[in-house]
Amino acid sequence: PASFAQYQIWHENQRHVGTNQLSSMPHNIPFFYRLYTGDILSVKQLRHALQLTVTKHGSLHTSLIYDSDNNQLMQRVLTQQDSNDDMFTITESSYETDEQLNAIIENEKYNPHLFHLAQGLVFRCHIIYYKQISSNSILSNKDLLIFNFHHALFDFPSMDIFLHDLNQAYTTGQLTTDTDTTLRYIDYAVIEQQMSISGASMFWFDKLHNCHLDQSLSLPYDRYRLSNEHPTGRGTSLSFDFGLDLSHHFLLYASSNNIKHQHLALATYFIFL
Repeated sequence: PASFAQYQIWHENQRHVGTNQLSSMPHNIPFFYRLYTGDILSVKQLRHALQLTVTKHGSLHTSLIYDSDNNQLMQRVLTQQDSNDDMFTITESSYETDEQLNAIIENEKYNPHLFHLAQGLVFRCHIIYYKQISSNSILSNKDLLIFNFHHALFDFPSMDIFLHDLNQAYTTGQLTTDTDTTLRYIDYAVIEQQMSISGASMFWFDKLHNCHLDQSLSLPYDRYRLSNEHPTGRGTSLSFDFGLDLSHHFLLYASSNNIKHQHLALATYFIFL
């Protein structure tokens, strides 16, 4: 089964299925790289290293499919035999102006159709050449390399592991894999489904005792939300100065009670509401 976090991401992803709209709440996680001046990178060698790295990490070739019979979102680690094509995509393009490059970058950030969760295509590599695609398959410092992941199967802390293995595969041409001792995300998802939440439920029922859980919380608003309106995922940033004295007491209270600053700030904000 998929984890609860994966189900939420998959559900949001379904909004854009069959549309050509860019996502206002993207789950793309792109990383952008350029070489130092004078350095070069072999695309052929990079392709082989990526193949080894993706093969080692099951999350990078895992599909998410909704099982209507059991009413459950399932994930499955695919093998090379399961896929007629590669387990990831490599795209090549070129740019001449900053506007063209920015358009490519924006597409990598916000286009939900770059991935296909049901087919396990959750990772892609985009090689962007300056002016023209290299005939000798060599990247230089003016070219750009993008590694893009879908958030349903990848997160930011995982990038260190990915780069470590990619570097080893690129420099040595091989990568060791021990599936018997490697703890995978799919293992965590199974454990999560088996965990009892009765203790957590009792805790919150106790904390929310005498609260009217069947009623909506009355918060101030400046306009009604339309029934066909969807969240944009965008917000507005507003900053103001607490003043030295109030800031000192705020930080002192947070540190003495072992509370994170953002949590205390949010609690103060909701009390204000």
